[in-house]
Amino acid sequence: MKELELKYGCNPNQKPARVFMEEGDLPITVVNGKPGFINLLDALNGWQLVKELKEATGLPAATSFKHVSPAGAAVGRPLSDTLKKIYFVDSDAELSPLACAYARARGADRMSSFGDFIALSDKCDKATALLIKKEVSDGIIAPAYDADALEILKEKKKGGYCVLQIDPAYKPADLERKQVFGVTFEQGHNFIQLNDECLKNIVTQNKTLSKEERDNLLISLIILKYTQSNSVCYVKDGQAIGIGAGQQSRIHCTRLAGDKADKWWLRQSPQVLNLPFKSDIKRADRDNTIDVYTSDDYDDVLAEGVWQNFFTQKPAVFTKEERKAWIAKNTDVAVGSDAFFPFGDNIERAHRSGAKVIAQPGGSIRDDNVIQACDKYGMVMAFTGVRLFHH
Repeated sequence: MKELELKYGCNPNQKPARVFMEEGDLPITVVNGKPGFINLLDALNGWQLVKELKEATGLPAATSFKHVSPAGAAVGRPLSDTLKKIYFVDSDAELSPLACAYARARGADRMSSFGDFIALSDKCDKATALLIKKEVSDGIIAPAYDADALEILKEKKKGGYCVLQIDPAYKPADLERKQVFGVTFEQGHNFIQLNDECLKNIVTQNKTLSKEERDNLLISLIILKYTQSNSVCYVKDGQAIGIGAGQQSRIHCTRLAGDKADKWWLRQSPQVLNLPFKSDIKRADRDNTIDVYTSDDYDDVLAEGVWQNFFTQKPAVFTKEERKAWIAKNTDVAVGSDAFFPFGDNIERAHRSGAKVIAQPGGSIRDDNVIQACDKYGMVMAFTGVRLFHH
């Protein structure tokens, strides 16, 4: 198939719409449902991301995409009991490595992942499909599907769930083009491979990087390669825990990603794990309630006449001091940036969210200030020399 007609483009008023190949056939097959314009942007970016994560780590990978940036991405490491609880995974569920990757990718930022498009590096198995079944999602792309997994996915959205199959052997042309305002842009496809070579230039006093830290830094960089710039990514234990995408200022990327990382960590606190939710509350409502409860706007869900909608009894306030003390317990976080940090304030903010190792291109006139900030905390920072802008 060389061409696929779409209902509309980015918005309903943008018609006609289609995707097509100038040469050869499309590398995707529509197995079920009907993809939209943004679905396909998410699918094709997400597939590249998980394919590269798998190549870099040797582990199955998954990502949860929303509006052309990942809300989460991860490799298939086992889940702790705490992660199972905050990711809504049954404690006795049989989980494949791919299912673990998806649970982590979806669980990183559940608010942002609502209505996501999923990409998987490996054949979708039943264990992964059963997790997807319970979530609000627009569609999925994978290189293949087990028969029982496909039947589960086809039942979503009253039979209209979008299921795409990608040819894993497909390689894009060396040159890529797009149009903006009737003007055609052309550039070489970003084929850069991110591996240990880009982490060799360690510029801080502390130069010790473990295998785990190297993997986490590579995961952050690969995620950034497919995240709308400017972007910063926090990674822990093989998964993104905070992604700041599409901000004009780098410190705002760092703060946004750090705030999301803090929210992820706060969800594992006793105060949140023991919240007395009503049994009939929906997942999305629970996610939203936790998001507000762990913020300075907690009264929006704890006010009299309001808390009764969510809880069986009124929870105690999770004070700012208590939240700060819990966040301070988060450690061993890796942080990547798609371009250089221009000021040391980025390091200060990353440190507050547990950052221990950092990878960024380097090249700022204030590199010395940034290195000095890392040295103050005994952090390791590698200058990759590689900028990863994505637009």
